[in-house]
Formats: sequence, C-alpha cells, structure tokens
Amino acid sequence: MKPPASAVTVTASWAGTLTALSSVAHGGQTRGTITLLRREQLLVHGHLIHVPIVSGNSWRGRLRRIGEELTREVLGYGGELSLAAAHALRGGGSLVKTSGEPLSGSRLRQARALLPQLAVFGGAVGRTIDGALQVGKLIPHIAETEHLTGHPGPPGLGATQLESYTRVDDSTTADVATLTATPLHPDGQVDEHALTALDERCLTGAGSIVYRVETFPAGTTFSTWLRLERVTPLVLAFFTDVLAEFDARGRVGGRVAIGHGQIRTSWEYITRPEQLPELPDWRAHLLAHRGEVLDVIKGLG
Repeated sequence: MKPPASAVTVTASWAGTLTALSSVAHGGQTRGTITLLRREQLLVHGHLIHVPIVSGNSWRGRLRRIGEELTREVLGYGGELSLAAAHALRGGGSLVKTSGEPLSGSRLRQARALLPQLAVFGGAVGRTIDGALQVGKLIPHIAETEHLTGHPGPPGLGATQLESYTRVDDSTTADVATLTATPLHPDGQVDEHALTALDERCLTGAGSIVYRVETFPAGTTFSTWLRLERVTPLVLAFFTDVLAEFDARGRVGGRVAIGHGQIRTSWEYITRPEQLPELPDWRAHLLAHRGEVLDVIKGLG
C-alpha cells in the first residue's frame, strides 16, 4: 500500500556555481581600519596555504531570511509575534531558558510538519532544533583550489583586492573609492607590516578617514552545494521557492547595502527527476492551517 503523502520523504541535492556580479565582502579579521576576508588553511601540494573562503553559515543565513519573508507574505503575521519568536524564524533564535515546555517528540514532529521554515532551517528555541538543510562553503575558483573544485583560476595571491573608501565631512569634500592589491606572503597570509603602513595613512585630513575592505572582485566564480535531507514534498516545495527567490535577488557576504555581493547562480539538480515526488502547494497548506501554524510560531518565543 502506498504511504500517505505526509509520510513520504525525499533527499534532494544541488551542485552550484555562483558568479560575482559585484565585488564580494566577507568579514574576517580586522586590522585597524582594514577588514580582511575570512581565511582558511588548505592543503595544496603538501603545503598549508591560507585561502579566502566564504562560510556556509553566511549564505545559509541569507536563505533563512528569504524563507521567513516568504512565510510572512503568506501568513501576514506582522505585529502578532513576540521579538523572540520573530528572531527564531529570521535569525535562528538563541539558547535561553524558556518558561514553556521545549519542543520535542510528537510536538516537534507536528511543528516541523506544519511549518516548513522550521523543518528546513531549524533553530535554537530553548534547545537546538536541527534543520534539514546542509549548505556548502563558497570556494573561489583560484589556482590553489583547483584540486577541490575542478576549475582553474588565477593564483590566489592576485585573486583579491582592497577597496578603499573615505568617510568625510560632506561640507568639505566628496566620498572617494580606490582599489589596491592585498599585500600577501607566498603562503597566502596577509603581510601585517604592509597593512600597518596602510592603516597609518588612514587619516586624510580633519573630519575624514580612509577605511579599506578586502573583497573578491566582480567576475569571481565560486563552487558550492546544497543538500536537503529526508524532507516531505511540502518542505521540498517550500525550499524550491526559497532557492528560486535567492536566484532572483540573493546576495552573499556583507556590505550589501553599498552594492557588494550581487551574484548570478547556476544549479545542477543532482537528485534524479524520477526520485522526486509531485510537489504540493505549500502556500495553500499554510493558509489552510494558519491558526495552528501561528500557534507553533508563537511557541518558538
């Protein structure tokens, strides 16, 4: 006998290439007025090399916020939620003691079945609730990562730049932006002495200061992947729309308000089509169970 639709689960996987349409910033260490990209050590031909890589946590958060926005558009719960419940949906919540009974067992299963946002992204609501979504890091296509991505690229020592901005008194002068190369050692580590020299020249006059941000330049490509583990067709339908929205207007990294992080995406659906069920209308599901879903959401706070 065929199991009910609510009992069917599926695992879906994607491999993706993201292309930067504007420079990508992703804050790592800060040296005075200079913010560097986040770096990891990679083993390259037997040597450890420091390589800038965008964390999976960074752009998983972007996906989570898109999921919350789509959920809010359907349910229209603006003004009805506590700050803690809203934060649990949009930011993942926090591990604090709650007065209510923590979600577990059958209550947790029901909450995940009713609320795709919780099923996909999980959260911290008195206890940690795992989400079904696994997200890969964004690995740039540079010479030092070719053995990982299969894509050649420029040497990592020339793959980033320092963008310089000037905060100024608008009554005396205008903002300027300039580009310089990131000073690096052969192992990929940042040249601290060169950075110190740049930082010491940050003052440009009364009321103005230069700050610098290391970025991946526009045109940089990244490899990544996604995996949605053992979810119902309803949850897969929800995440498919989240990913489509990310493709249309998603950003990665920081400083998006000043133009950084615009991307173009290309996905390969690794899961074979015959393995995928027919996807239901998740919006109709939320509307049909609005009262129950809102009870679940309010319980997150």
